[in-house]
Amino acid sequence: MNKSRLEAFSDGVFAIVLTIMVLELHAPASAEPSALLALAPALLSYALSFLYVGIYWTNHHHLFQLADRVNLRVLWANLHLLFWLSLLPFATAWIAGHHRDMAPVAAYGLILLMCSVSFLVLKRTLRASESNHPEAARILGQGRKNNTSILLYALAILLSQWAPLMASAIYAALAIVWLLPTRAATSASRP
Repeated sequence: MNKSRLEAFSDGVFAIVLTIMVLELHAPASAEPSALLALAPALLSYALSFLYVGIYWTNHHHLFQLADRVNLRVLWANLHLLFWLSLLPFATAWIAGHHRDMAPVAAYGLILLMCSVSFLVLKRTLRASESNHPEAARILGQGRKNNTSILLYALAILLSQWAPLMASAIYAALAIVWLLPTRAATSASRP
């Protein structure tokens, strides 16, 4: 199957996720600059979620640059990722209003965890479909960064019971880690 329909559909979902998240931001009732302070949790939650969506969109783009075609398994693995990403606006709105409470912080982490798991599944499914292209399979790698992220998300979810702000700090730190390029992503490209 041609990969262009998958990429176009995915780009649309990414755009909708970002749109829904920004629509959850509401202007303060007052024109005073101090009124923005009350919006700080919502703005920070939005910024972190925007960053995560951007990271997934960028990595998704690079992932599919390596593919020539996709099969049914890749389509379903991609839908699995998009499902979890589509829940991010809900979790972002919930954590924005309750950033010191265990349930919203744990739910946010669970969605990030499942995004990471589903991205790893997509990556491995795509790697298997590209077995005729050893260079692409090599660049796709094993997913060590994903595996480490999954463990840290799980740790943060557990930690959210006692220290929700510390769990949120782990979510932010993982976003920063994903901003750092990996050697495989920067050293090779496929024509």
